[in-house]
Amino acid sequence: MAMDPDLLAQLVDSVRRYTREKLVPIEEKVADEDRVPDEVIQDFRDMGIFGLTTPERYGGLGLASSEEIEIIMEMCWSSAAFRSVVGINLGLGSQGILMDGTEEQRDYWLPRMASGEVITSFCLTEPDSGSDSAALQTRAVRDGDDYILNGTKRFITNAPIAGLFLVMARTHPERLPKNAHVTAFLVPADTPGVRLGKKDRKMGQSGAWSSDVYLEDVRVPASAIVGGVEGKGFGTAMKSLDRGRINVSSVCIGQARRILHEATKYAVERKQFGQPIGEFQLIQAMLADSRADLYAAECMLRDVARRYDSGERVSLEASCTKMFASEMVGRIADRAVQIHGGAGYMRDSAVERFYRDVRVFRIYEGTTQIQQTIIGKELIRRMTEA
Repeated sequence: MAMDPDLLAQLVDSVRRYTREKLVPIEEKVADEDRVPDEVIQDFRDMGIFGLTTPERYGGLGLASSEEIEIIMEMCWSSAAFRSVVGINLGLGSQGILMDGTEEQRDYWLPRMASGEVITSFCLTEPDSGSDSAALQTRAVRDGDDYILNGTKRFITNAPIAGLFLVMARTHPERLPKNAHVTAFLVPADTPGVRLGKKDRKMGQSGAWSSDVYLEDVRVPASAIVGGVEGKGFGTAMKSLDRGRINVSSVCIGQARRILHEATKYAVERKQFGQPIGEFQLIQAMLADSRADLYAAECMLRDVARRYDSGERVSLEASCTKMFASEMVGRIADRAVQIHGGAGYMRDSAVERFYRDVRVFRIYEGTTQIQQTIIGKELIRRMTEA
């Protein structure tokens, strides 16, 4: 059920004001210290941000995708590290349990995720399996009423602060049709045998922590399988990805709005040859191209979110939107640095930081090349079946 439009508008406005008054002023501090303050995380809990997408019956706000994106775009006017703290709870973590979990799993975990009591990590990527995620090597071997997990997960967002890992593991030695060798497990972070690597040192998004997760003879009950049935894990992950890619697209658009704001502001204030550089047509051309890119992405995003909410299968459209939005924000960041000139290359420049931060959007939730493959295969399938 959609939220009352007036209530949604109030929530969007609250997030807008909080972002611009509280988050923007501490962006540099978060980047320098590589840490989102505990008080900000608590504010997110108090505001209900962790539970935006969780149904009301489990303690969340139950926002539709078309409503969620409006909140995320406002939050991402500031550093994407802030959104990273809540991102898995909103997407791959909670949605997998919501769609495929048992009622007992939903009743236990979803209220804890919605409140922010438990921060979740999604463990799919491994040292030797990234885009080919079904090639994972982490094993889960049945031992009576339990499973024993062994393997390594890589680049796991929020791992250093997570209370729950949603772990994809191989429950059959061979690669089976429809990737039925992959099973999803709910593994509390304090389970014996779970060990974390050191925090990753990344190009950008300081404050958004990630690390390797090592599973060494980790014993979990059979009831830890999402849905209680082996072989459904890959399907769970894929079903979660459509909404996840819509969410990432909204992150890209929020970042692009801020970057274009910074570029336009600088073009108005910076003077060369006796006039603001914004008076020069070549500067105007970069700003115009950026605004057109951003407008196109906004239209795509709102269209695919509406389609998703209506129950349409949107894998093609979600891939198109994620691909375009992530490439779009990269182009806008590059132009913003160019407009700033030498000042844009300095570490004390906001556009320099955003330039590094947004680069990852073309990689996670499926690289641009994976999106192209999905789109191309779907177009061919539709043509041959027509």
